[in-house]
Amino acid sequence: MEFMEHGMCKDEDREKMNIYANIHSLNIHDVRTETENTRKHQTPQHTGTDCVKIRRYRAAVVCLVLLCVLPLTAVIVLCVHIHTNNTHYAEESGGLLINITKLAEEKDQLLTRNTELTEKTDQLLTKIANLTEARDQLVNKSMQLTKERDGLLSSNRDLIKQRDQLHQEKNELLKGVWIYYQSHLYFVSSEKMSWNESRRYCTERGADLISINNKEEQDFVKKISANANVWIGLTDIDVEGSWKWVDGSALTSGFWDPREPNGHRGENCALTYSPGWADYPCSNLFLWICEKSILK
Repeated sequence: MEFMEHGMCKDEDREKMNIYANIHSLNIHDVRTETENTRKHQTPQHTGTDCVKIRRYRAAVVCLVLLCVLPLTAVIVLCVHIHTNNTHYAEESGGLLINITKLAEEKDQLLTRNTELTEKTDQLLTKIANLTEARDQLVNKSMQLTKERDGLLSSNRDLIKQRDQLHQEKNELLKGVWIYYQSHLYFVSSEKMSWNESRRYCTERGADLISINNKEEQDFVKKISANANVWIGLTDIDVEGSWKWVDGSALTSGFWDPREPNGHRGENCALTYSPGWADYPCSNLFLWICEKSILK
């Protein structure tokens, strides 16, 4: 731009020179015209200084324009950029708000679902507790029923055993082997054995040697034995003079012969005969009487 201004100044100098040449060649000019022409063309005399000023002025104007245009352009670009960013941010913000709203709705749905699941879980836990309690009650009831069943089976076995025993006793009674008296059965042997052998015979048949507990029973024994000498279930074989029945109970009162027991050595087993009881050696052979209760 400065180069263009410099060219323009050169053209003006040429024009000045041409004007001066024309003035000298012309002989007829009026003073006013000459004066006006002179005034009109006096300005080019100072053209060099003016060109510099013009150039400076123009440069200043250009710079000023540039200084105004560039910030304005920057401001415009910045405004456009800010507007674009604001639009973009607004769109993103709107999208984020929509997403946040959706997420909030999903969160509320999840919370509601979680609450429902928690309630269902509590209900299931309650049902499980109730079922567990019912199961425990059923298990206890089953154990009780099993125990009762076992007891009934045991009782049934005992009853069957008693039934079979009663049938056997009935058959023996029908054969005239056992004699019934006051809920007891009595057997009078027809052969002779020692006291121990006699007792073993009785125990093998679910009985034992007779224990005489009262006068009525003593009279009954005399009757069924016809006052014969028969072993009874009384002995002091453990402690001399301490008489005990075969069931382990001590003798409190008896029906001894007034001369018995005489305490002779080795006479540790008792028998009954017509005068009463007497002690004899256990190895002696006598008849015997077995006794058993039908209530056992």
